Amino acid sequence: MRIADMNWMQVEENLKTDDRAVVPLGSTEQHAYLSLLTDTLIPERLAREAAEPLGIPVFPAVPYGLSPYFSAFPGTVTLRLETYLNLIRDILDNLSRAGFRRIVFVNGHGGNAPAGSLALEWMAEHPGHQVKVFDWWIAPKTLAKIQEVDPVGSHASWIENFPWTRLAGVVFPEESKPLIDKALKSVLDPAAFREAVGDGNYGGVYQRPDEEMMAIWEVAVAEAREIIEEGWA
Repeated sequence: MRIADMNWMQVEENLKTDDRAVVPLGSTEQHAYLSLLTDTLIPERLAREAAEPLGIPVFPAVPYGLSPYFSAFPGTVTLRLETYLNLIRDILDNLSRAGFRRIVFVNGHGGNAPAGSLALEWMAEHPGHQVKVFDWWIAPKTLAKIQEVDPVGSHASWIENFPWTRLAGVVFPEESKPLIDKALKSVLDPAAFREAVGDGNYGGVYQRPDEEMMAIWEVAVAEAREIIEEGWA
């Protein structure tokens, strides 16, 4: 259930029997022909669909993350590392204060990896708490399904092209783009990286049939639900 559909009294009542919470982590950054909020729209929807049958509160998605390498693309908003880590810590502190002890971050952006390191540090400082980070696109079952459909794909390619991440009236190129060297984002400044990346797709075709995408989505939802429901100490 979404926190947007609850009041504080309902949250307090829910905490009497379940101390789990789900927080989607996203980003606002270039995704070629897809929405700038692709990395937010995916984990937000995934968290909601995965947690709904379990009756576990889903908090609003964090729409900003770490993507300095895309800062030359208009519309991209990237936080400083210090800001992001403080934000994640503040979220965890407040959830703990409310009574949540088992927290799942459903992550939609690879650049948000420092959140996982912060979570480990935070757990060491807060005995009795558990924090999981679910990176949907590299989760084992989901990744296997993705590779079954098409082994060639990456950032802003078909892998992230769902009905809810594409934009009305936008026509996608029909060719398959060669994979770029991802290491370039670590050695080039943002302007040079934009020049190297071109439209922003890292490689692969731009779109695949929706039936294939929904088959992947079903696996991702089921895998996210397993993470939320099982494996707690």
